[in-house]
Amino acid sequence: MRVLAAMSGGVDSAVAAARAVDAGHDVTGVHLALSRTPGTLRTGARGCCTIEDSRDAWRAAEKLGIPYYVWDFSERFQADVVDDFVAEYAAGRTPNPCMRCNEKIKFAALLEKALALGFDAVCTGHYAKVVTDADGHKELHRAADWAKDQSYVLGVLTAGQLEHAIFPLAETPSKAQVRAEAEERGLSVAKKPDSHDICFIPDGDTRGWLEDHMELAPGRIVDTQGTELGEHRGAHAYTVGQRRGLHIGRPAPDGKPRFVLEIRPKTNEVVVGPEALLSVDVMEGIRPSWAGLPPREVAAMAEDVDGRSDEFPVTVQVRAHGDPAPARAWLTRQDGQQRLCVRLDEPQRGVAPGQTMVLYQGTRVLGQATIDAAFADRAAAAAS
Repeated sequence: MRVLAAMSGGVDSAVAAARAVDAGHDVTGVHLALSRTPGTLRTGARGCCTIEDSRDAWRAAEKLGIPYYVWDFSERFQADVVDDFVAEYAAGRTPNPCMRCNEKIKFAALLEKALALGFDAVCTGHYAKVVTDADGHKELHRAADWAKDQSYVLGVLTAGQLEHAIFPLAETPSKAQVRAEAEERGLSVAKKPDSHDICFIPDGDTRGWLEDHMELAPGRIVDTQGTELGEHRGAHAYTVGQRRGLHIGRPAPDGKPRFVLEIRPKTNEVVVGPEALLSVDVMEGIRPSWAGLPPREVAAMAEDVDGRSDEFPVTVQVRAHGDPAPARAWLTRQDGQQRLCVRLDEPQRGVAPGQTMVLYQGTRVLGQATIDAAFADRAAAAAS
């Protein structure tokens, strides 16, 4: 196949491109320039997509003997990822920009351009696996190395995108093996540190970055009864589950710590309360999508304008490195709008609107939705 290898400048994407070459594909390397001001070199393991990274990708492509290009996706990245990140915080939600980048950039804009240029597939260094079932349908699964598994951030991929996705690191048992292989191949990125934090906030100071990109609006900090306890400088600086930095100035009546329970953008209020109220066992998500064929329970209601599917068993993950939790899920549809609902077997803490819940059955990724609401099951609580 003609394969476009997305090369970030890191060791994973370099080895993935090398394996695609070994597999006999006609490989071309491409680095995505995502920043409008990439002049600042990355420091240690923070940040990515800098000039230094593009040079590292070029050196890897040279070593592999493949053509190499840099594509400027900075405008698309600004609109679909950075501006979306700001808008989500302004709306009181906690977004995951890596999910949005995979959805809008790497497997939408990049794949769209690749197919238009005659490529058959896009290859990346993600730790995940594409499996073909007995009927020829593509499925997304966890990688062999669960410690490095990145199927969560790929949960936004659709069936059509999986048809053109290659993940050569799928069966690799450890990151150490990838680095050893890079060393053997003479790739200069073999010992390069992994990037972490949000790529467009390389110093890791999300609060400070938001203060520079959003208008500060002071407001009230209140308890669950609406009693004012203090004032905040801007609600976007708080996240659900946060304990420190509330600056309330007076203890709770029971002397126990308070936690952020809710951000209310319409009234610009931050709601705080006891730790016990952080636990939720029902989550509702918007904009659901399926990584391959949807569950048969969902497919069965495809012809219904409104309604609710039968429940089906899943495990659900709400953070990239979180533990999967057993649950039951179902799809509802009202007035043409779909909502994916999940009832957890055991309550979870600190689930915030804006996070992505990814559903699994075994190692297979079923699909995902953006959490719009999370709460304790009030009916069950009343019954008990």
